[in-house]
Amino acid sequence: MNLLRFEVISLLLKSKTDNLFVQIFRYTFVGGIAFIVDFSLLYLLTDLFKIHYLVSAGISFIFGLLVNYLLSILWVFNSRKIKNVMNEFIFFSLIGLFGLGITEVLLWILTDLFVFYYLYSKIITTIIVYFWNFFARKYLLFNK
Repeated sequence: MNLLRFEVISLLLKSKTDNLFVQIFRYTFVGGIAFIVDFSLLYLLTDLFKIHYLVSAGISFIFGLLVNYLLSILWVFNSRKIKNVMNEFIFFSLIGLFGLGITEVLLWILTDLFVFYYLYSKIITTIIVYFWNFFARKYLLFNK
């Protein structure tokens, strides 16, 4: 029983893998960490520094993107289509920029049109964009 538990933990946390479910599990943690960076910075820039929430969302996105990229290449995705790191990061960022576009539109719709508190809007949009980011990166960038 302990050996099975160790193997499951090893598969989920340590072993290199191309298993979709393990990668989704790991990407959820990575996305969670990137979200904390993004969300915290969004709050600080908007509420503390009084920067408009859509501008703050763009700035905080960049920091979340950097965290997401570094953790994704170190822990989530084993296979890499693009060998040049700079080109890979550019493509990773382009996928993220499309996600940022979705985020900005949904933030504006939820916050300005539906009058949601901007942080609630951010949570809703993050869930939607999470799926876009994972599957686009998995199948367009980190797939054999």
